Order: sequence, then structure tokens, then C-alpha cells
Amino acid sequence: MTFVRFQAALPDRQGRFLGVFSLVNGLARRERLTPEQHLFRRLNNDWYDANYTDPSTVDPSVYRRPDAVAWFRPTSTHLLSRVTGYLDLLDAHGVPWVRLESDDPGRVVYEDADQVVVVPHP
Repeated sequence: MTFVRFQAALPDRQGRFLGVFSLVNGLARRERLTPEQHLFRRLNNDWYDANYTDPSTVDPSVYRRPDAVAWFRPTSTHLLSRVTGYLDLLDAHGVPWVRLESDDPGRVVYEDADQVVVVPHP
């Protein structure tokens, strides 16, 4: 199975490659979104919250590992189809991103029907 991840093309100041949702939420925190973009983010974040398990609600320690990252299962098309709007928003703000695919993204520390959270291989 090939897993899918959308992330920053460049690392942040701590050397991390933030995921698409973190990137968009960061733009919102820095008040860089237009009212329409903010509405898109809020409505779609709410949709994801209602339709997608937050791994930290199942295992509060899952993201305490600084290098843990989430990957979508390719069968989660209902989740993947909405990512395009987030990518368009990043493009509008000149935030470079990449789509990654991997059959073995790392050591699995959490998994459910839609995603895995992994610690990348060294």
C-alpha cells in the first residue's frame, strides 16, 4: 500500500517539514488569510474534525515524538479530495509544498482506517 502525505517543500526553523493542515493553520495564526480563505479553512477544518480521527485523541502521546508525521491511506479518497483546497490556499500565499508517496514511510506509532502516524526511518 502506498501512503500519501502533503507537506512543506522546505523545513521550518526547527528543521521540520510541516503538514498541509499545519501550514494553513499557521497562515491563519499569522492573520494572512483573506476572509474567504479563513471561512474555507474553518469550514473544512470542522469537516475534517467531524470525519477524521485525530490520533492524539486516541493516543495523547503520539505527537510527543518530534518527528512523528501523519500519512493518508490512499483508500481515504473522501479525505484526500478536500486537500486540494488547502493546496490552492498555500499556492495563493506562495507557500511551497510537495506531495509524497511511500510504501514504507516509517515505523508506525498509530494507525486507523484513514491514516498512519509514523516515525520516519533514520
